[in-house]
Amino acid sequence: MHKRFTALVAALAWGLGAAQAEDVYTIGEINSYKAQPAFLEPYKKGMELALAQINLTGGVGGRKLVLVTRDDNGNPADAVRAAEELIAREKVDVLMGSFLSHVGLALTDYAQQKKRFFLAAEPLTDKIVWEHGNRYTFRLRPSTYMQVAMLVPEAVAMKKKRWAIVYPNYEYGQSAVATFKRLLKEAQPDVEFVAEQAAPLGKVDAGSVVQALQDAKPDAIFNVLFAADLAKFVREGNTRGLFQGKGVVSLLTGEPEYLDPLKGEVPLGWVVTGYPWYAIFTPDHDAFATAYRKRFKDYPRAGSVVGYNAIQSIAAGLKKAGSADTEKLIAAFRGLEVRTPFGPITYRAQDHQSTMGAYVGKTGLYGGKGVMVNFKYMDGAKFQPSDAEVKKLRPAAP
Repeated sequence: MHKRFTALVAALAWGLGAAQAEDVYTIGEINSYKAQPAFLEPYKKGMELALAQINLTGGVGGRKLVLVTRDDNGNPADAVRAAEELIAREKVDVLMGSFLSHVGLALTDYAQQKKRFFLAAEPLTDKIVWEHGNRYTFRLRPSTYMQVAMLVPEAVAMKKKRWAIVYPNYEYGQSAVATFKRLLKEAQPDVEFVAEQAAPLGKVDAGSVVQALQDAKPDAIFNVLFAADLAKFVREGNTRGLFQGKGVVSLLTGEPEYLDPLKGEVPLGWVVTGYPWYAIFTPDHDAFATAYRKRFKDYPRAGSVVGYNAIQSIAAGLKKAGSADTEKLIAAFRGLEVRTPFGPITYRAQDHQSTMGAYVGKTGLYGGKGVMVNFKYMDGAKFQPSDAEVKKLRPAAP
């Protein structure tokens, strides 16, 4: 009797679990929450807002979305272990996330090996959709190529010949610098690169970097540092007068995550990519920003938009596919259109890169706080290589 009762309970429990599983889509999200909190805390809030809005209106095809997150500690091996655990233990339907480019590449490779759908939300290296691109991986944010291509016309307009470069010495920084040098040289053949400082991620020796750049006597500087490294570089550069009389082009610096901590120390007139949330007046952005501020009593950051767009993309893909089947999701994401706070975006079939854009403008000060001025939105669709070039860059990916 006891054995029969136990078996009955087990069967009921299994049936209940199966019924619950059929009522939800589970998203497994992996990111560097502890290593990069400035960006990823707002990112998590953006995901939370999107989930709440989607589930409030009935979810996707009657199924609610459930999010299960794991921290990768900024380490590729930990990210892969987290992916394994999410699939084996949590039985997630799809994988998404990652911030640092080398971590994103590890998850891209994992997705290919395990034949699992993966949406790379934030990592920017071009390799994710080109050299290491595969049929299972899609990427949301505009890549290093795209964002650098948005900045190069501004760099050319400065008419500066001698350029110095500073960047974090890992995949993202290396990718951004290689693209900048190539595109600037193509547009301005007489350009010279007179100094290059590669700093360990999160461990920049700002004094020695600034001194090395000063010694090279450049006319302009291309900066790829971000977060705490950027703050140290700016403060040391301000103290030593590095930026005076020089043009500066800087990737990501206009994002509130990195601009806000500088406060009154923000150097004026840098050409940057970023997110001027306080001065974007479109219906899509107004709706997002109002909902975000109501829910969190705070203003959105760039990470907020990325997290929100990532969940909205997964939801749109699941809706179009009609299931979480990997091959159906791949087919759905190729050419998928998603409405975002920046307007509609499309996931390109040829390389799985979305057309999400970025804002380009100059740094300024308002009320003792850094802002972006004279900015304009750059549609990511206009800053992509030709299809023929993509085929050369992505030869092995079907």
